[in-house]
Amino acid sequence: MLVDLWPQFGLTVVTPRLELHLPREDELAVLADVAGRGVHPPSERPFLTPWTEGSSADRARFVLQGYWHQLATWDVTAWALGMGVFLAGEPIGMINLRARDFPVVRQVTTWSWLGMQHQGVGYGTEARLGLLTLAFDHLGAAAALTEVFQDNHASQAVSRKLGYQHDGISVDARDGEAVVSDRLRLTAQGWRQQVRPAVTVNGMDPCRVAFGI
Repeated sequence: MLVDLWPQFGLTVVTPRLELHLPREDELAVLADVAGRGVHPPSERPFLTPWTEGSSADRARFVLQGYWHQLATWDVTAWALGMGVFLAGEPIGMINLRARDFPVVRQVTTWSWLGMQHQGVGYGTEARLGLLTLAFDHLGAAAALTEVFQDNHASQAVSRKLGYQHDGISVDARDGEAVVSDRLRLTAQGWRQQVRPAVTVNGMDPCRVAFGI
């Protein structure tokens, strides 16, 4: 079975409303279609990724290529776990956990997207809560990092709600202009101080070698 060769396919994270897991090919096709239909209004640019450029098919293929690249380049020293976000079995977005030299530095970075029709009802916060539970409670992370454009108010709100603290800024080029992002950091100590809904993680033990722990 595939899960015997690649145990990450047996890893699941279950929150009160959502399930996170690596999508199989049929699920991945649906996720790509969700992204193709849009992850933010055309008038906005909340990510460095130019989600509104090209056709819906171009955006869908971008999701496929990114997911396959993560699987193909997985290494203990540099890995990225791209999990589908599922609501009642329906794929609604993706959330990503990545790290470099994790056994030494114990830091992870997160990013995510949801289809526009699934935004504004707390699914993004809940999905990140699930991924952070995996990172802190099962992988033993010391800190989780994220970078958010200062004008991306929705993502800023999610990070602040989950206890992230300001950790400096970064500057990137976006459409020929310099744009400032807030670097945000959540420590394991800050994570343990929070009261959170129950999250269940299954299938972790066979994956420990792949994560370098």
